[in-house]
Amino acid sequence: MTEPQTPGRHVVLGIGNILNRDEGIGVRILEELRRRVAAAPGLELVDGGVMGLSLLPLVEDCEHLLVLDAIDAGEPSGSMIELAGDDIRLFTGIKMSEHQITFQEVLGLAMIRDKLPGHLYLLGVQPADVSIGLELSPEVAAMIPPLIARTAAVLDRWGFPIGLGAAASGRVGGD
Repeated sequence: MTEPQTPGRHVVLGIGNILNRDEGIGVRILEELRRRVAAAPGLELVDGGVMGLSLLPLVEDCEHLLVLDAIDAGEPSGSMIELAGDDIRLFTGIKMSEHQITFQEVLGLAMIRDKLPGHLYLLGVQPADVSIGLELSPEVAAMIPPLIARTAAVLDRWGFPIGLGAAASGRVGGD
């Protein structure tokens, strides 16, 4: 991957539609991070909602980008999905939600323009229910603590300890 256009921007990006139950898990994790974490200098927590291609400038300006989302990878409901760096491009064929297909296009455009973040990580969960509604399914709601812990572990590896202590321990592969 190439060096970012603006070195030093470090972003945790929650994406998803909170009106479609599990589809909103990325935004829900981001909300929980905001409740639990004091301000971390140099780290931005961004609610990308369903902004799609509007996120391209943000993606291209990042040195570190951690994306939180619901990911339909054909796994059992509630399965944690983790992809890092080049592995994310290998998953372009998986069926994702409508906003995520657009986000795949965002990553594809950033790659074509040679402006992908130097450190890119995708963390999510296999949705169980993306029907209209505000509540997460029980399977996906149960994954919030492990997803927070994995988020903290990735950020710690990147040099942004967010103070979740033992709850954030665990191996993080790639970058």
